[in-house]
Amino acid sequence: MPTRRHLLAAGAAALAAPAIARAQETPGVTASEIRIGNTMPYSGPASAYGSIGRSHQHFFRMVNEQGGIAGRKINFITYDDGYSPPKTVEQVRRLVEQDKVAFLFNTLGTASNSAILRYVNQRKVPHLFLSTGADKWGNYQDTPWTMGWQPSYRTEAQIYMKYMLEQKPNAKLALLYQNDDFGKDYVTGVKDVLGARYDSIVKPVSYEATDPTIDSQVVSLQASGADVLLTAATPKFAAQTIRRVADLGWKPLHYLTNVSISVGTVMEPAGPERGVGIITSAYLKDPTDPGWANDAGMNQWRAFMQKYIPDGDMKDGSFPFAFGIATTLMQVLKQCEGNFSRESIMRQAASLRALEIPTLIPGILVNTAPDNFHPIRQMQLQKWTGSTWERFGSLIEGAKV
Repeated sequence: MPTRRHLLAAGAAALAAPAIARAQETPGVTASEIRIGNTMPYSGPASAYGSIGRSHQHFFRMVNEQGGIAGRKINFITYDDGYSPPKTVEQVRRLVEQDKVAFLFNTLGTASNSAILRYVNQRKVPHLFLSTGADKWGNYQDTPWTMGWQPSYRTEAQIYMKYMLEQKPNAKLALLYQNDDFGKDYVTGVKDVLGARYDSIVKPVSYEATDPTIDSQVVSLQASGADVLLTAATPKFAAQTIRRVADLGWKPLHYLTNVSISVGTVMEPAGPERGVGIITSAYLKDPTDPGWANDAGMNQWRAFMQKYIPDGDMKDGSFPFAFGIATTLMQVLKQCEGNFSRESIMRQAASLRALEIPTLIPGILVNTAPDNFHPIRQMQLQKWTGSTWERFGSLIEGAKV
């Protein structure tokens, strides 16, 4: 027979059960903190992007010093994955299963994020604002827990091809791309615009992220007789391409992927004079552009850098990128109004309306919806002068496909 003490204990357990369930329903969130998970290539072939993760660490320190969010401090946990997809899988499982983060934020790399895509969606872990522009991060139907941030690579390639056909309707295109989903999105975007003409006017050559150089690929592309070059490469290989093209005396109209236009990590290492005339696209304000010298948004970013990362390279475009994407996340958390369940976080991530971000080009706004997981869709063309990127033309979008 149960004693009175047993009955009281059972009653207390029953009362405690809902609280336990609530805690289980809100992983990574306590009364005092929110745990956010991230992976970055602090080492390996894409280590130039490590400054993004470094910026986030200091950004969330700033947020915590200002009181946190909804009475909670942010515990930002970031691990090095070396730009290696198997390592990304290992680190993300650690973040989700051991660190029990509430969600993943700004994990970097197309192949790296592809490797964890199924895992995070099966577990219904928000996978927000990825540091990669692969078009598939907007696939809200099949991967409803994953959302990109920057314009898609496919859209970017469409923009270049539309402009190329205006300037050189009889162009022959050399296409250098990384042999993974990142590079192949550019191939798709080129095909979207060129259509049936693709095979007759495009010479595509790929490289592996593990290759030491792309010298032989550039020589092969020059030999094709192409007068236009589109380079879809990460910073290390982008800088190598610029140098090699100049050394060969080849002078194609050169388009360069937006993810590899940092003055500090690409253009200066390549030799600033070698890249004169290169065309790329922008959605972020370039820290080397004198046009932003007195810009309020960039002054906000500069004040952050001065206080929290005083030794940071002010020419490294990864820093204003990181500041902009972290600012977007803070708006999502603010809209949650203290409800940090995973469902609430995803709901608010898909409810951003005409959000202005300090480091985005004026007129480019962040917009999301339950059926729009591509937050940024517009870009502006710009040209390398030898010392900075100079914007020209109006804001444009990609082709309708």
